Amino acid sequence: MSIKLNGSGLTLYRGDRCLFKDLEFALNPGEMLLLEGKNGSGKTSLLRAIAGLIELESGTVLWNDEPVENERQVFCNSMVWMSHKVGFKGDLTLVDNLRFESSLRLPSGRELDEVLRQLGLSRLKRLPLRSLSAGQQRRVALARMLLAAAPLWMMDEPASNLDAEGRELVGSLLASHLGNGGMAIVAAHQDVEIDVPTHRIRLQ
Repeated sequence: MSIKLNGSGLTLYRGDRCLFKDLEFALNPGEMLLLEGKNGSGKTSLLRAIAGLIELESGTVLWNDEPVENERQVFCNSMVWMSHKVGFKGDLTLVDNLRFESSLRLPSGRELDEVLRQLGLSRLKRLPLRSLSAGQQRRVALARMLLAAAPLWMMDEPASNLDAEGRELVGSLLASHLGNGGMAIVAAHQDVEIDVPTHRIRLQ
């Protein structure tokens, strides 16, 4: 099976501090890359660097054997992001937010109402997003991922603000995505226990 995403020689500094140097990884369909380390260790920076949101001091990220900077639009269309901040408009309902977000990406083909039921959000769909709890907003961010036909999921602390049921749901959704040939890069300060092929990078 050919490698779909890989990086080599990845080096990044924050001021005088080296966050990581000469990192390498390779990710095939059905696999997860887990970025581990305490808060402030550089997990989010590495995630953003792989996505092309931060410029590296050195190193190359390849998507389908092509440098990401040469295939920026193709790569961006192939991934969907879940960050600390959900990035939605607080005055719009979750349905309006999701419909707008879905217009920016190729659709997965899943029905919105079906996704909302799966995530326990159906009764909240007429409420403005700002009235939802932090955990409920994280579930809306998960809905955005399920509605996009993106093979690569980029997730920064996906279990943040979620209760035990929500964390179990994240694991189930990740396992299903990977089982269907997707890929995921997950930054987490606590262990992510999913029975899938997993590569790990531990940052200090």
